[in-house]
Amino acid sequence: MTRVRLLVFNAALGVLDYRVPDGMRIEPGNVVIAPLGPRQILGIAWEPERLNAKEVPSEKLRNVLEVLPVPPLPAPLRRLIEWTADYYCAPLWAVARMALGSMAALRGGGTVTEYRLTGQEPARLTPQRAAALDALQGEQGTIRELAELASVSEGVLRGMVGAGLVEAVTVDLDRPYPRADPAHAAPHLSALQKEAADLFVRAVDDGGFAPFLLDGVTGSGKTEVYFEAVAEALKRGRQVLVLLPEIALTENFLRRFEARFGVPPILWHSSLKSSERRRAWRAIVQGSAQVVVGARSALFLPYARLGLVVVDEAHEVSFKQDDGVRYNARDVAVMRAKVEGLPVILASATPALESMQLADAGIYRRVELADRFGGARLPAISVVDLRSEVPPPGKWLAPRLVDEMRARLERGEQSLLFLNRRGYAPLTLCRTCGYRFQCPNCTAWLVEHRFSGRLACHHCGHETPVPEACPECGAADCLVACGPGVERIADEVAELFPEARVATVTSDTMNNPERIGTFVAAAEAGAIDVIVGTQLVTKGYHFPELTLVGVVDADLGLDGGDLRAAERTFQQIAQVSGRAGRGEKPGEVLIQTRHPEAAVIAALASADRDAFYAAEIEARREAGAPPFGRWAAIIVSSEDQAEALAAARAIGGCAPDLPDVLILGPAPAPLALLRGRYRFRLLVAARRSAEVQKVLRGWLDPLEFPRGVRVAIDVDPYSFV
Repeated sequence: MTRVRLLVFNAALGVLDYRVPDGMRIEPGNVVIAPLGPRQILGIAWEPERLNAKEVPSEKLRNVLEVLPVPPLPAPLRRLIEWTADYYCAPLWAVARMALGSMAALRGGGTVTEYRLTGQEPARLTPQRAAALDALQGEQGTIRELAELASVSEGVLRGMVGAGLVEAVTVDLDRPYPRADPAHAAPHLSALQKEAADLFVRAVDDGGFAPFLLDGVTGSGKTEVYFEAVAEALKRGRQVLVLLPEIALTENFLRRFEARFGVPPILWHSSLKSSERRRAWRAIVQGSAQVVVGARSALFLPYARLGLVVVDEAHEVSFKQDDGVRYNARDVAVMRAKVEGLPVILASATPALESMQLADAGIYRRVELADRFGGARLPAISVVDLRSEVPPPGKWLAPRLVDEMRARLERGEQSLLFLNRRGYAPLTLCRTCGYRFQCPNCTAWLVEHRFSGRLACHHCGHETPVPEACPECGAADCLVACGPGVERIADEVAELFPEARVATVTSDTMNNPERIGTFVAAAEAGAIDVIVGTQLVTKGYHFPELTLVGVVDADLGLDGGDLRAAERTFQQIAQVSGRAGRGEKPGEVLIQTRHPEAAVIAALASADRDAFYAAEIEARREAGAPPFGRWAAIIVSSEDQAEALAAARAIGGCAPDLPDVLILGPAPAPLALLRGRYRFRLLVAARRSAEVQKVLRGWLDPLEFPRGVRVAIDVDPYSFV
């Protein structure tokens, strides 16, 4: 090969041809360094026939400078990258970049210097050094990483090194991970579990593409079942990828994995230190990483010997990426298994409607676990009609729920209150003039957080201290919190039961694995009486003494007109209900609602999941909505409102007129201003037979927009804001 076609990570260039110098061998998938003007750029060698590029005469080609010392990206992974870019209308280079998860790892192993506390603590410390000592207990990392953890400057830490408070440690970047033992602690499975596990083990043995939907009620032991497939893959020297939707689930999963296999798995998520990411990536591409547990970004890593993919909590909305490459990791995981020729297991107690439909069509093989493990019973569920069982003025918990919580406290059992709303109150206003605190960057109210004493936007992260007076009229002591968040519910519990030990569990309070681990250990030890939390507590946790779940506002998720609103509400409440009665003691769930007649509430109360899914499927079929139709969103944004509107109208004005495609909009997005950008949306609704991606490219590719305008395509959208 005298010339090579490179996929380069530059939006304006995309594909470039280069000359292969004498003595250098390049094959498709190699990661290389090449010149571009006075700079050097990274590129991936690709099959030239698969990438369109302008032909450049050989005499004008420049030489590739270097082939990096890592294995080439395998052909199946390159095909997956191509499919993802095509299906989600994303740039090929943007998808490919996700495979190179650690740029530092491309240069090889070696060592890096990290730092940790020495244990010394002098009598006198500056406030910054004292804060660093408190924040960095048990931590190790680069100076930059530790400075971010401690919220101090790098200069403070370098001064602590000089004072002997922090010491340098040399870390081997390629040190091997401990080996998992598939026979370490083989579990005792029920007959139903063993039947399912044997099916998965045979699929791993046989190889080949085999998609499974593991549909088991909460507490049925789904994890133990697919662990047997993991064990079989390990016996055969194959790698395993387990996708989890949130880092909050990682700590609990790690403990269960280590108990089964003797060592923790290898982690991959955005919170990893650079040295951890570098070490993990190199072990993955070399094949020594046995089991990788990660967020959706772990899906595109170049595994050397992948043998099994598991998507746990496969219904979770967080598997859908909402910016950049807007892909659904659940669906791409199935496609990766298909191109690699291996089994994939989608595990959930409340499968996505799309997954259920594919199982009903025979495309996925459905494996059911209908009973809880060990004889535990599903909780009794009843509805609290807030129209007749009214909480006291200014309160949010109905008398019946309060009475049941009191009974649990008297028996030494635990209760969980679920409200999927962070902070203290969703809206703060002035009682004098009615002024409402709104985010300056988004069309959203600022949420009061009394733990931190700030008003915060949950969309862009803007924060401001709670003022002492109204900024509009100047009145003091006039601010009123409207509606409840979890902090307000926790305050109500503390007022009702002063002796109760209350834990508030949200992404604000549980923002790293260590804090989550501390919470889980306290709950398991019986050191917590009442848990008040958001969706973080709806799944993955097993607290044997937790016998009561109260859903504070079951109607909250039904607002907004989202296609999947009822489905998401059902999934969240069913999942949080499953936390009750997982041990020997029976559980009870009370669902507070003002709409007990709503189909989703009735289905939850009667535990008739199949009827709910059947009604949802029929409604979607009649509406031509996914999975019976195809949807795509076009989001137009700019910092200039007029510019965004003009671009959106230009797109709408040249929309294709096709018999199997309906185009709605443009219209202002529900969040018309987000992170300082004005937004307009169009919705493409098409029949299953329509080639939506082809329609979108033919429609949008010829259009040109001002530099300040961004046009994003979201195929199979989950968010409609």
